[in-house]
Amino acid sequence: MSSSQQDMVEVELGDRKVAVPKGGLYDRYRMNTDLDEVDRDPRVPSVDFFRRMPKTKVDSPIGTTLTPNFYYRSSSARITLLARSRAIRTRLPAELSPLEVAPGLGLISIMFFRYDVCDIDFYTEAAVGIAVRPARHGRLGFIDLLAALKNDQLDSYVLSLPVNTDIAQIRGHDAYGLPKWVTELDVDIDTDRTAARVANDTGGTDLSFSAPTPSQTSHPSGRRVSTLVSYTTINGAWHSTLSQTNMLATGTTRLPRDITLRIGEGRMADDLRSLKPIKPVRLDVVTEGQIALHMPIPTSVPTPA
Repeated sequence: MSSSQQDMVEVELGDRKVAVPKGGLYDRYRMNTDLDEVDRDPRVPSVDFFRRMPKTKVDSPIGTTLTPNFYYRSSSARITLLARSRAIRTRLPAELSPLEVAPGLGLISIMFFRYDVCDIDFYTEAAVGIAVRPARHGRLGFIDLLAALKNDQLDSYVLSLPVNTDIAQIRGHDAYGLPKWVTELDVDIDTDRTAARVANDTGGTDLSFSAPTPSQTSHPSGRRVSTLVSYTTINGAWHSTLSQTNMLATGTTRLPRDITLRIGEGRMADDLRSLKPIKPVRLDVVTEGQIALHMPIPTSVPTPA
């Protein structure tokens, strides 16, 4: 059910006010969600992953909050594409370097997320990101790439991150320093097909995607956990944000061909075009997953010469 069809209640988020679903998880628990209550939700496979990860109270630009933010039932798709490093560098801050698969070739990605059960209630999200070398890392890029792909550990710099709810936008922008805005955003992922559409300011298509879902492999909870580190600046200082995904059912198609990607008109489309993508090399779909999103922490990155 969309927020427009639900009763909403106004809550405070730092010095701002935002409407959230009345009786939803955020309205009832303010991030301190009762795991036993969530465990009774038939959509949630288990909460064991979260019981091993106690929350911590921290100060943030949106006031005192708890971290990590828990996503109890989620699904996602990531299309990885080759792009020229020269084009990538025009969109990266000088402190960051692209992760290259070969001299002059880097990796970019388009991602779509659906969060069915979450501490801040249901929402959808999309992203255009650049794979970067880990900050403060001196190894060769190719070694970094092998380690990243083998261990499901990636570092990224995000150019676009639209969402479809106000609380997700405020938290992401103000607390995480991410380029978030609110728009109409549909993400539908099941074992047969993966589809998504991001609307632009006029209701037209910014970006849309459709493909057969790769064959899924199930994993016991905690057996396959991927990590993503995103770099952002908050009040002029560099921060890193850790996201951990407990992948319960996932699949991959390499060199995918049967995909439909429409690059329309809008902020995501402009960001993607600026990277001059060459071709998709991998499609990863998680039909059933869980996420722990940690608050950003200050980090040092190399000072540009």
